Amino acid sequence: MAAFFATSSPPSLLSFSHSHHHNQSLLLQSWKVGAFRLRWLTPFSSNTLMHWKRRRNLIYAASQGAEEAFKKTVEVDRLIDALRDANPNELQKLVVENVLAFNEGFWIRLAARTDTCKSEDDKKDYEELAISVMSIVDCLVHKTKEKIESSTDVLKEILKPVVDEVEEVRWPPRDPEALVLMEKEISQREQEGQLDEGFLSEVNAQLRQAKEDGDKPGLEAMLQKVLQLYASRVLSKRSYAKKGEEVLKAEQFLEAIIKAPEEEWNKLLINAMTVGKGDISPDEFYAVIKKRIERTLIRTEGGSYQQRVLTEYLKGIQSRAEEIVQVLQGKP
Repeated sequence: MAAFFATSSPPSLLSFSHSHHHNQSLLLQSWKVGAFRLRWLTPFSSNTLMHWKRRRNLIYAASQGAEEAFKKTVEVDRLIDALRDANPNELQKLVVENVLAFNEGFWIRLAARTDTCKSEDDKKDYEELAISVMSIVDCLVHKTKEKIESSTDVLKEILKPVVDEVEEVRWPPRDPEALVLMEKEISQREQEGQLDEGFLSEVNAQLRQAKEDGDKPGLEAMLQKVLQLYASRVLSKRSYAKKGEEVLKAEQFLEAIIKAPEEEWNKLLINAMTVGKGDISPDEFYAVIKKRIERTLIRTEGGSYQQRVLTEYLKGIQSRAEEIVQVLQGKP
């Protein structure tokens, strides 16, 4: 290690001079060389050498610690990116495979990435990802010693409140409270990540069979209701009704329709649109529906049951609005 330091001096400007008239343990002299100054330092004692060795070890340890922290952050970021890009089935598989990775460091990093998002859409994506991962992890914990239910079992549990003891299918159910219980069951199952592609495939298969049989209108209506409640639940997670401090009325109204039971759509549409008693024009309402469908297509896997169910629900709202407009305008 050199016994002197120079500030910004090229080698050719450095000059050293030794004097035998001074004790080497003292600071010898300051020399001016052009615009630069060279200071001679005292020779290292054994204590000084030990101090510098300790300091070097501490710097090395700190450097290694920073490097390890950086590597861990990179690993967590890779996992977050994989989870964010995964479809529902892949997400569940990734969570299961990396269940031990969801420690405090993971959630702190995910929160940091959420806070630094530049767009509201990206921020909502991360917030939804956090909820989904937490739900799957929670479900894994609760299901560790239990048999994981099949899609058919899940559907049976959802329909249980509206099917009587002899499994007679009646729609609408005699007890209005049964619908409330069914909605709660769907909400809980969706939160636990059980309403995946397998479940939606099962509901669609049962619905197709009921339509083909033609003698079970109650079952058909019941299964349609399951899909409607599912779509309402998923689409309601994301709001576009605010742009900064501005409230977008058409978006806000669409979100109210999405959350509302189908039986209330007519009344809501008449009260909100300009053809009835409101101040939202049909074209304005159709535009926000179109935009929501586009967003849904972007954020769901192409050709998936989820994409189909969500877009059909939105298209159903638009069809109902068009019917109301035609009736109120006196068109056949």
